[in-house]
Amino acid sequence: MEKDPFQLSAIVAYYAILSLPALIVLILNIVGSIWGRDIVQGEILDEITKALGQQTAESIRLMMLDRGDEETSIFTTIIGIGTLLYGATGVFYQLQLTLDKIWNVDEEIKEGIWTFLKNRAKAFGFILILGFLLLTSLVITAVLSTFVNRLTLWFGDWVEAIFAVDFIISLFFIYFLFAVLFRFLPSRRIAWKGVRLGAAITSLLFLIGKYLLAYYFKTMEPGSTYGAAGSIILIMLWVSYSSLLLFFGAQFTKVYSDRYLTDPAKD
Repeated sequence: MEKDPFQLSAIVAYYAILSLPALIVLILNIVGSIWGRDIVQGEILDEITKALGQQTAESIRLMMLDRGDEETSIFTTIIGIGTLLYGATGVFYQLQLTLDKIWNVDEEIKEGIWTFLKNRAKAFGFILILGFLLLTSLVITAVLSTFVNRLTLWFGDWVEAIFAVDFIISLFFIYFLFAVLFRFLPSRRIAWKGVRLGAAITSLLFLIGKYLLAYYFKTMEPGSTYGAAGSIILIMLWVSYSSLLLFFGAQFTKVYSDRYLTDPAKD
């Protein structure tokens, strides 16, 4: 609480809103060129619908139609990447500032133009990691869906229990993302020994919270109070909540490393 996580999560949520259009363009261009734009768009919208509801998914679908369904020119791609560098990298930059604050990184370490460029390049690398995870998730989901459909023909509705595998797969990908964030995003390199437990706890809390938030958004419809701005409010609420869990996991990792590891910054 001394690190003021609510204010920091609000900052991250603000940058998330700014980065969303450029992030969608980049993901559709990178992952869509391999897996297919329509499939990627449908998968993204399906996940958004589960997490934030139909209204928010519809707003983002219109954003995709305006930004990503037309033939993308070189100029549009450059503008999208440029916007992402000012927007999406800002999200990870703010996350880095918070993690540095949690790990008590000296301000002198972060000074200089080279450090600034390196941090922005690092943030862009995390965008590519997100794209890779989405692509891998699409492949595994497609294989799992085909497998389940075939088993359904043989064993009937009993095979629905296999959908628990989807939860395990989601947990693995989220765990990997949190582990990489805790390990490489701070200016201070953190040992894997300290990261593993913190990432596991954070990813489990994140998945549980995702389902609870989806239930809350579906039953209470908090976005309806804000009218046309409801979708933006829901996105900011979701990002802010996710950031709070991320900060909690990072703080837990810091305390655990300091208490049980002799040198948390050394492998």
